[in-house]
Amino acid sequence: MKLRSLFALFLNMMKIGLFTFGGGYAMLTLLEDEFVRKKKWLSSDEFLDMAAIAESTPGPIAINAATYIGYKQYGFLGALFATLGVCIPSFFVIFVISLFFDAFLSLKYVTFAFMGIRVGVIYLIITTGIRMFRSMKKSLFNVLTFSVAFVLMIALSAFSREVSAIYYILAAGALGLSVYFVGVLKRGAEK
Repeated sequence: MKLRSLFALFLNMMKIGLFTFGGGYAMLTLLEDEFVRKKKWLSSDEFLDMAAIAESTPGPIAINAATYIGYKQYGFLGALFATLGVCIPSFFVIFVISLFFDAFLSLKYVTFAFMGIRVGVIYLIITTGIRMFRSMKKSLFNVLTFSVAFVLMIALSAFSREVSAIYYILAAGALGLSVYFVGVLKRGAEK
């Protein structure tokens, strides 16, 4: 493994970390573009699995995803370089903002910039959801689960109910296990 490859991975993750606003969900689109479409390090199915694992394991989804991609490509050192690359920009931006937080928020241009960034973040998150839906297998269960989650998300947002993503993950995991065990029981009964 070459140091040049690790440094390139570090710079790619640093670029993604620097230009992603809105957290890990917004970052997923950039990760998919870079590592599925351009570099072809992951297939679409692997990316969907990585996103599910990164969301359901402890820690921020962006860091978990970067660690997974780095580890898959270059082992432990790849995971380390990728994780550092994606974290360093956020660390420095937050550090600088913390030094001037009150003065920073009082600037009207900063307020307008953040309002514009919110719209961009919404676009990135929706784009990621649509791309993931397009690339997943279109079984009845997958389409039904996606549809129910989408309708619930819109309904809860429209009625201003804040529901933690953890509940969505737990409900989807329980539903997936239920369908799996029903399939196992059905195959066992057919034998």
